[in-house]
Amino acid sequence: MMLENRLTRYTARIKNGSALLADVKTLFAAWDSTQNSEANFETFKNKNIFGKTSRYRLNEVLNVFRQRYFVDPEVGRMLVSLAQHDASTQWLDTLLYFFAAQSDYTLRDAMVEVLYNRKQAGYIDLPVIVIQNALREWLTQGKMSTAWSDYTIKRVGRGIMATLRDFGVLEGKANKHITAMYLPLQSFALIAFWLMQKLKSGKLVLHSDEWRLFFLDVPGVERLFFEAHQEGMLTYYAAGSVVRLEFPATSLEEYASGFLERAR
Repeated sequence: MMLENRLTRYTARIKNGSALLADVKTLFAAWDSTQNSEANFETFKNKNIFGKTSRYRLNEVLNVFRQRYFVDPEVGRMLVSLAQHDASTQWLDTLLYFFAAQSDYTLRDAMVEVLYNRKQAGYIDLPVIVIQNALREWLTQGKMSTAWSDYTIKRVGRGIMATLRDFGVLEGKANKHITAMYLPLQSFALIAFWLMQKLKSGKLVLHSDEWRLFFLDVPGVERLFFEAHQEGMLTYYAAGSVVRLEFPATSLEEYASGFLERAR
């Protein structure tokens, strides 16, 4: 389940992005927490902190980051805090992937509806035609924001593949395959906190399709909840249809700060 009711409208913006991990970490390192996000983005635009060869490309990359990580200010503050306090790369990259998928239905549904089901069926190879055929099917269902040409479908398919490769979901150059993803317990707990803020129900969090972004089924999610509970990261209790989920923080940034303190 996505976190809001909506008539799906896929966009082609993923063709302009990829993971851009080095650039987003440059942005986080330069972020001034005393300024709001718009002031920071204006500064980055004027300074060209990524060294892009054109203003158009600079604006394009900044718009990708604004959409992925700063539409929800609490998410942006948490990610900046983790990056500036030298959080584990595994923690941060996993969160960057999750929130990138939340910002883009095309990328998210390629994972949740295509890759997850393909892996569940026992396949680990992923020819680009599999993604492109899914896009064509969505087009026939009227799910695109505009009419896409075959050229656009091919570009978006390649963009999805490149992004998932950069985030570590896929491996390989010409022939890509699905990797065995690792979800750090700290990242799992932070994602669960964010989902709980949106869904307001432990049962809905447990059964959320968003865990498919990490190829997790419900039993796999529950194992991680039990482990996080044992580590004192959260409180998890399940009995039949009753699921109780509580966290020792009131904001994402506060919750993340607790993990940083534990890691020191």
